[in-house]
Amino acid sequence: MDYRPIPAIFVADAPGLDFLNSIATPVDEPVDWIADGEGLLSWLEQAGLVPIDVLANMRSHIPSVELDEIAAKARGLREWFRTFVQTRKGRPLTAKDLGELEPLNSVLQRDERYGAIVAEANAPSGLAFEMQRRYAAPDSLLMPIVEALSKLVCEEDFTYVKACEGPKCTLLFADHTRGHARRWCSMAICGNRAKVAAHRARLKEGKGR
Repeated sequence: MDYRPIPAIFVADAPGLDFLNSIATPVDEPVDWIADGEGLLSWLEQAGLVPIDVLANMRSHIPSVELDEIAAKARGLREWFRTFVQTRKGRPLTAKDLGELEPLNSVLQRDERYGAIVAEANAPSGLAFEMQRRYAAPDSLLMPIVEALSKLVCEEDFTYVKACEGPKCTLLFADHTRGHARRWCSMAICGNRAKVAAHRARLKEGKGR
């Protein structure tokens, strides 16, 4: 199982679900983009969840064995949250689900976020207030992931959290389409496969007549 030759997949239309999709089967073999520490850093960079300079500092100052341990924690978090989503997708969440989310709150309590005034070209004054995060230890790499998962459960209507209908596909997505008729992770991947399969079935049916 390797992650390096293939860019990570971001088709979920929700960062929290993109994290669950960090393990998938884009062709025939499973690919885990966070199989080790370097994989986690690479995925976080592609997802745009952690500043590039922070990731570069982690690469140069943190032993790979420590980063591998954080990647293992991320994988554990991913599989726990996948179960949470799989058992609740298709229906709205309620306050009754809060008790199952304690693992997220326990991590959020350790977060080191702070406000800062920064330059912003699109702001009328050229300045803007922005929330930033201190990445003081390798564990802090989990914070933007947990934040994305927390925003998913608080801001997304789980009625429209779906699994791709591709027979072998494991990808999840938030259906934000008009009429909520989305069926595939991507029309370029599973949607196209379904069209090809349907076309072949029609040809086979026509020959059998």
